[in-house]
Amino acid sequence: MIQTACPQAQYLAHKKEIDDAISRVLDSGRYILGEEVNTFEQEFADYCGVKHGIGVASGTEALHLALVSCGIAQGDEVITVAHTAVATASAVSLTGAKPVLVDIDPEYFTIDPDCVKDAITARTKAIIPVHIYGQPADMDSVRLIAEENGLIVIEDCAQAHGAKYRGRRVGSLGEMGCFSFYPTKNLGAIGDGGMVVTDNSELADKVRLLREYGWKERFISSDQGWNSRLDEMQAGVLRVKLRYLDADNQKRVSLANDYLAGLANLPLGLPRKRDASDHVYHLFVIKTEDRASLQEYLKKEGIGTGIHYPVPIHQQDYFAKLAKYGSLKVTEKLSREIVSLPMYPELSRRESDTVIQTMQDRSHG
Repeated sequence: MIQTACPQAQYLAHKKEIDDAISRVLDSGRYILGEEVNTFEQEFADYCGVKHGIGVASGTEALHLALVSCGIAQGDEVITVAHTAVATASAVSLTGAKPVLVDIDPEYFTIDPDCVKDAITARTKAIIPVHIYGQPADMDSVRLIAEENGLIVIEDCAQAHGAKYRGRRVGSLGEMGCFSFYPTKNLGAIGDGGMVVTDNSELADKVRLLREYGWKERFISSDQGWNSRLDEMQAGVLRVKLRYLDADNQKRVSLANDYLAGLANLPLGLPRKRDASDHVYHLFVIKTEDRASLQEYLKKEGIGTGIHYPVPIHQQDYFAKLAKYGSLKVTEKLSREIVSLPMYPELSRRESDTVIQTMQDRSHG
């Protein structure tokens, strides 16, 4: 079976270095917030082009901590999209604030700036643009809207490690950027992990307090906080993988270009890349009105697929109870048509050619 994603393949690709990093942590005797985390935080912040990185327990927690550090709380509203992993909205609801879910643009599937404008109220405090599938959102428009309305911008970069918008890395384009290191991500741990990045020293200090009980000194809580720490083992693994991130992203781009060329003449909607952006293809997502049949055919031929995401957040039971949302027509239509094809750096040219040929055979058969 050709898998949609295969984090084990990346471990095997860098096995010696990863094993050495794990052994180094085990031998050190320091397993929580030690040298590996400190060094990785700075290395990743430097990579993103910002001053501060704060390692946390997950991508969801990165968003949650970022929101709380910015003062988002009960009674506030945060605008984001319904077409994203549920973690984006969950992080907002964890603060007590209301996630206000808006539609996406039909070409790039990122937040629609016009919908953001229409959703702003006196209670709106922040916007979370999601760089979905590795595609940067329209940050010029988002930033302009935020500046005109005094809003905070917190980037959800969970699917876009290394992507660029007008030459700048995602994560450096808002007040704060939030990353997940879930194993299937472009930069994935062997377990959970996340990071908040920012140029704002005050916000960085606040996140550091929040992630560990509000401690400035051990066992003494000077502020609100809880336990949301990136551990030493994951930081050691991520330090190894960070060295290969740009090369691995280029492999994703090369695979995407093969797909785009090989599937160009088929009756499919293929992904488009926003001008002045570097798409890093966390996922390669196509559109078809014949999704169920295509997925079943590919499965029989030994090719795995996915749907990211089958039920928009505003139509899920819990979030539908929180608020009434308007009809998000683009999101709803897209959710019925999208299919994710196999995409990861270790996917071989033979395997991607097999995917292309199989889809061509089906179309021409």
